[in-house]
Amino acid sequence: MENTSSLLLNFEAEMEDPRPSLSPTGRLFHSPKFSCYIVVRMGCSTWINPQVFSAGLKEHLPMHPRFSSIMVKDRNLCGKKRWIQVSVNMEDHVIVPNMDSDMEDADKFVRDYISHLTTSPLDLSKPLWEVHIVNVKTSDAEAVVVIRIHHSMGDGASLMSLLLACTRKTSDPDALPSVPNQRKHQGSSSSDLSVFWWLLLAIWSAVTLIGNTFVDLVLFVATILFLKDTKTPIKGPPGVELTAKRFLHRTVSLDHIKQVKNAMNMTINDVVLGVTQAGLSQYLNYKYGENEKDEGAKKKGNNLPKSIRLRANILVNLRSAAGIQDLADMMAKKSKTKWGNRIGYVLVPFIIALQDDPLDYVRGAKSHLDRKKHSLEAFCTYLCANVLTKLIGAKGAGAVAHRVLCNSTLAFTNLIGPLEEISYYGHPVTYIAPNVYGHPHALHIHFQSYVDKMTISLAVDPNVIPDPEKLLDDLEESLQLIHDAVVEKGLNIAKEGRRSCV
Repeated sequence: MENTSSLLLNFEAEMEDPRPSLSPTGRLFHSPKFSCYIVVRMGCSTWINPQVFSAGLKEHLPMHPRFSSIMVKDRNLCGKKRWIQVSVNMEDHVIVPNMDSDMEDADKFVRDYISHLTTSPLDLSKPLWEVHIVNVKTSDAEAVVVIRIHHSMGDGASLMSLLLACTRKTSDPDALPSVPNQRKHQGSSSSDLSVFWWLLLAIWSAVTLIGNTFVDLVLFVATILFLKDTKTPIKGPPGVELTAKRFLHRTVSLDHIKQVKNAMNMTINDVVLGVTQAGLSQYLNYKYGENEKDEGAKKKGNNLPKSIRLRANILVNLRSAAGIQDLADMMAKKSKTKWGNRIGYVLVPFIIALQDDPLDYVRGAKSHLDRKKHSLEAFCTYLCANVLTKLIGAKGAGAVAHRVLCNSTLAFTNLIGPLEEISYYGHPVTYIAPNVYGHPHALHIHFQSYVDKMTISLAVDPNVIPDPEKLLDDLEESLQLIHDAVVEKGLNIAKEGRRSCV
């Protein structure tokens, strides 16, 4: 893997400042009430050789600026935090636990192992990452790798670009995986319309953009001050960010999602958000029905309250180019797709109801997301977070962000992954299941694509959601119902290759 090593060396040489300051967003992720971590669980189809795997990590990660730096306070800049590069001792970062490889319930062991990691922070005197090699056979892999990284080091798009740069195609061990490219929506050009109508549409678009942004920011401020979601069985109590989390995942067909996308003229985001609304509606109906004395009513009736305010915090990639970018582009000087945390938040209301037509869930999701795309809410929340961090410090800005998340119900993210099967030093990857913990939500739902599969990854507080397997069942069943509805209605399902439009 000499190509990757030379690229990382070039990245190191291209750094403008050998002691770069933490970005405002990075400082925010270190605030007392908003210290967030990314956990990635990857399954492998072979037993993992710790020496080979560790040698690969030693070749790649220490040369990456963030993976070979610690966070320190600069006394010359009034205590402002900076990244300082240090030598990396791989033994501090690669952990191979001792265990019985023939244990009775390996899946439970891995879940409990990852959950235990959430009870302790990373050592700030060392680079903020660690890799755990768990060589036990689970129901969907021969061995498992668990990666824990502090969120201040980068967002999902940054880390996915690094993963693609460090792995190779399983079908061609000498070839880098393809970088997933996403096409942005192309509107009607002026040549398709008369100048008058084009000008009229441009004015109307600007007016609605300003109007949507104004309404969204008013609701965002109201959420900071007083507007709270309905107390439901999935809403976490105060202090939920401090509890141990449980991580589960389920793999479903990406082709089914693409078929719905094509038939309904939507995006992958629209479909998975619609599936999430449908699954949550089914799950909450079940939870509310648990209190019903009549078992028949519990199973068949509508047990949902008439009015539920339930909103999701959705993270939006604010880079000028959509999707995952080549690592060299992200690390280059003055890059428009720079490495780091280039994300904004939007609050999206979920419609929690039992719909007669399953396709109404995806139609509603598309309507909400189309409106959010025509709003500057994500950019404004990112800008406000940066300004607040500079003005009142990370602690104060973290308290504001904490309040927004406390008054909403869940976090939702979706990330495009490798288009081909990938391997890391001869270890083929079977699935990728990332998630985040440390924020004040009892539920985080993440959708991660990988080749022709989509992995639904949940991070839950087991004290609030004691039966997350039931929620995964409802999400999987909802996708099947939506896909079956498309087939039953005879909608035109165009064939599509591996390209994923999010």
